[in-house]
Amino acid sequence: MDTQQVSAPSRASSAGVVHINIRLTDGYTVISNRLSQHRGLSLLAIGLGTYIQSLPDGWRIGVKALAARFPESEVRIAAALRELEQHGFLRRTRERVGGGRLATRTESYNHPEAAVRGRGRGRPAAPVVPAAATAVPVAAAGPAGGPAPEPVREPEPEPARVPEPESARVPESVRVAVLECEPVRAPLPEPEPEPEPEPVPVPVPVPVPVPALVPAPAPGPRLVPTPTAPRKPRVPLPAPQRPTEGLYAAAAGLLAGLHRTAPLFLLSEEDVRGLVPGVAAWLERGARPDAVRAAITDDPPVPLRHPAKLLRHRLATLIPPPPPAAVPVVPLQNCDDCDRAFRSSVPGCCRGCRDARACADAPCPTGS
Repeated sequence: MDTQQVSAPSRASSAGVVHINIRLTDGYTVISNRLSQHRGLSLLAIGLGTYIQSLPDGWRIGVKALAARFPESEVRIAAALRELEQHGFLRRTRERVGGGRLATRTESYNHPEAAVRGRGRGRPAAPVVPAAATAVPVAAAGPAGGPAPEPVREPEPEPARVPEPESARVPESVRVAVLECEPVRAPLPEPEPEPEPEPVPVPVPVPVPVPALVPAPAPGPRLVPTPTAPRKPRVPLPAPQRPTEGLYAAAAGLLAGLHRTAPLFLLSEEDVRGLVPGVAAWLERGARPDAVRAAITDDPPVPLRHPAKLLRHRLATLIPPPPPAAVPVVPLQNCDDCDRAFRSSVPGCCRGCRDARACADAPCPTGS
């Protein structure tokens, strides 16, 4: 049965956004979806709120500072700040500081509803209430089955204001969200109306060519044989030609001590008994014990599941060839006549003495 190719890439969606996310380890800010997906805020207000929440404490976020940072005009930035303040993501209050000065305190909230509940428990509620908290509740069923009359909301009491001297009052038109202290020493003159700013040209986005989806490569040929494929015959375990008790004892000791140098090869008694003939065949062919140990235990696969099967395979396939047959050596003999040494399997005379005897025994050609 074919195995499903789980590594094949899945086809990407042809419509909608596809997120290519990379895990961030630094330089990021957690933004709540209450802000990034708010249905009542403009896109400029959502972007400005995201930027404000990414700033550290004490950073200047006045209208002029933001206009110097972004290409939008001061009018649009001020309108976006008012949107954030209306929906509870921003709170601006005027506080009196030492030296007869007033300072604007700006607070940014990532969860306006929770912040309003916390202020309600600890201190008086802020004058700014998010839109979610001011929504009209759904009418419940009355006793007669019809809708019950809507409960009348009582106006919340405004916090008591400390009367300020005329010299310290600031006109409402110049109240901006800044984190800096401004000295108030005399009433400021009425500002002249600013000219209508010229519309900023909207950059036309250049369409980026979308690369065509590359079709998944066709699966290559299977490298794993099927269960019904013919298998190679198993190489039999070698055995010694002339087994002896000492040879088998040396092979058993070598196998039982493999775990001392190779901890992965801790064999059972039955495994040792089955592998002894193979090791004895190696020792019979002149292999040294340390060479046998290194040949069958070096570079094991990871993980090693069956040590005995690996040893049996290596003993059968890596066995060295038998040593060449020894050439028989002819022994030395001493000649009976001249006492010289010569090689022969039987004692007697050397070749020279045998030739001399043959000549002496031959008849003379002259007949004398």
